[in-house]
Amino acid sequence: MKIKELQDMSDEQLQFTLVETQKTLFKLRMQAQTERLDAPSELKKQRRLIAKIQTLQRQREIKALATAAAT
Repeated sequence: MKIKELQDMSDEQLQFTLVETQKTLFKLRMQAQTERLDAPSELKKQRRLIAKIQTLQRQREIKALATAAAT
């Protein structure tokens, strides 16, 4: 998922995507431990997606705090 797609999402959609991605990462980790993981690169992709979402959420939080402080 590209950052532009994430930026276009609402806060609720981002939170839902984050939870789903975390669940997927957990399942992938379990598969890796039982040696059934087909594509190990998926672990890296999911971790990076989680980081992108959390970064975007933090940026929005900082922006909201700055707006509230300015008024």
